[in-house]
Amino acid sequence: MTADPATSPAARPAADPATRLLGTVRTSAIGLGAMPLSVEGRPDEARAVATVHAAVDAGITLIDTADSYHWHAGEYGHNEDLIARALTAYGPDADRVLIATKGGRGRPGDGTWTVNGDPAHLKRACEGSLRRLGVEAIGLYQLHHPDRHIPYADSLGAIRDLHQAGKIRAAGISNVDAAQVRLAREILGDALVSVQNEYSPAVRKHQPVLDLCTELGLAFLPWSPLGGIGHSAELGGAGDAFAAVAAERGVSPQRVALAWLLATSPVTIPIPGSSRPETIRDSAAAGELTLTDDELSRLTNANRARHL
Repeated sequence: MTADPATSPAARPAADPATRLLGTVRTSAIGLGAMPLSVEGRPDEARAVATVHAAVDAGITLIDTADSYHWHAGEYGHNEDLIARALTAYGPDADRVLIATKGGRGRPGDGTWTVNGDPAHLKRACEGSLRRLGVEAIGLYQLHHPDRHIPYADSLGAIRDLHQAGKIRAAGISNVDAAQVRLAREILGDALVSVQNEYSPAVRKHQPVLDLCTELGLAFLPWSPLGGIGHSAELGGAGDAFAAVAAERGVSPQRVALAWLLATSPVTIPIPGSSRPETIRDSAAAGELTLTDDELSRLTNANRARHL
């Protein structure tokens, strides 16, 4: 499914400015967060597949999934299976897409989330992801969440073992603080290429982690970059700076928000969730939207006021 990052089109140096480095792999500056395609309120399969295809058509070469992205009990791996089917149906050109998946969380089917950082569980979870995605090695495998019942170093050790065994090509971590990033760097070394935390115009509590990723050259993948499923329209409220800039540019407030996120750091790769072809097309276009210094100042100052 996913080509070797050393030879895939996504890995070659590109002149396209709407790209970012994720380790040694060059991906689109905007990725697709695939969770909405499988959780509560998900679309039917035809629309879900059309959304994935629209993303690839729009130049997106990074799709973020997880084994725990499903709705009902007994659907473990639903999103990974869906992404694999959609990319297979797309054809050979889908080989340029880097699939990033995660292990270490669960959903019992009642809307809650669980955490399991046990090393043995993580290794079994990775094997399941390999099987569902139909690949010999996962392009980017991310530890989904620290488990307070398991030493974080032990969980990271399992990820290191998977990398050394050739099961994963690169490693990432998610929902972490700066100290955990430094520990992961110590244990995983150059295998660690990314950090995925919540970050958006409305949620900036992980600024220290973004700053550290910028310092270390680690890709930073903001999840819920538009404030979460069903809430992105809040960016366009009356008097909102994002709505004002969007109106001046003739684009959506969501596209402006993603362009602002890209401007926060050269390591930022937002992964907005989408369940419709038209929304992921709009998100992908943010990679081509360059905000002026004045616009960035207005948006940043508006955000700063929100967090005082």
